[in-house]
Amino acid sequence: MAASDIEWTEATWNPVAGCTMVSPGCTNCYAQRMAARLQAMGMEKYAGTTRKSGKRHVWTGRVNVDPNALSAPLRWKKPLRIFVNSMSDLFQEAIEVTFIERVWRVMEEAHWHSFQVLTKRPDLMLDALTRPSFSVLPNVWLGTSVESADFLERIDLLRLVPAQIRFISFEPLLGPIIDPDLTHIHWAIVGGESGPRARPMEPWWAETLRDSCVQQKVAFFFKQWGGPRKKKTGRLLQDRIWNEYPVAMAQA
Repeated sequence: MAASDIEWTEATWNPVAGCTMVSPGCTNCYAQRMAARLQAMGMEKYAGTTRKSGKRHVWTGRVNVDPNALSAPLRWKKPLRIFVNSMSDLFQEAIEVTFIERVWRVMEEAHWHSFQVLTKRPDLMLDALTRPSFSVLPNVWLGTSVESADFLERIDLLRLVPAQIRFISFEPLLGPIIDPDLTHIHWAIVGGESGPRARPMEPWWAETLRDSCVQQKVAFFFKQWGGPRKKKTGRLLQDRIWNEYPVAMAQA
């Protein structure tokens, strides 16, 4: 099992490797750094996915699918929360809908797990998942990343995606987001950026989003303050650790 140290999940599953940058939240992507290391170690799955640009590695745009990884969740018998494609984005132009359908069938068969699917491309998610070949799976949570108020439209698009549980990842939070409309959103994750060149997050940005979630009855999870030393900055938000999760809901 691919155990994870990401606070809001328990395991990761990566049938896809490689990505492209679509917005400022991608600039210091941890998956980009990790893919470069795995590529340097000779892992075929990550071959050609990154290149050196100055002092950092960046995505090349190459995306590799890994059919051999598809069956992994079926072998994990203990129920888990599983982050799907922590090293990529399932809803990219380069990924054929037929492969997404194969991922969907595995998640349907592995019904004892909860799968967390996060994208910065909710328009492509919507296009794919409204096709007749996809059904709403009660164990699949669908989310989008919103790093600043410039990308609130992603929430509107996610609202249109058929799902039982929808969530927003406000991470890395790069600016204030005042009173977002969280109608038909069931969970929100908030976190600052971590790792090298991490951009700071102001405390009131996180507090404002926490207040919006409380007022709109959305489960709230505060992941981290971030910074170059993530463990040192911790997870306390006004002297409390917020570890809320969504409850099972009827389709909304």
